[in-house]
Amino acid sequence: MELLIITAARAFEKDIKGLLKKAGVKTFSYMDVTGYKDPEGEPISANWFASSIGERQSVLFYAFVPTLIVDEVMLQIRNLNESQESESKIHVAVMSIKRMNNI
Repeated sequence: MELLIITAARAFEKDIKGLLKKAGVKTFSYMDVTGYKDPEGEPISANWFASSIGERQSVLFYAFVPTLIVDEVMLQIRNLNESQESESKIHVAVMSIKRMNNI
């Protein structure tokens, strides 16, 4: 079992929901968040929030998924990022779960 964590600009919310469904993720949670990165000293192209003020209305998704599904989600996110002309990209992280209790 893996914990899948996805962050992106809020504009990608519908795309992320669609790719999770396509990858077979049946249950997930998501919430609005404000992303922040100090842009001082960096060119705007290095700031994934694509904003000069460092804040961006974003969305955070998380789901507990079987390891087999992770590769499909990662592939779909990579494909979506490559097809976007936006400076902002979808970010994903995966954490292994050693033990989980479904009480």
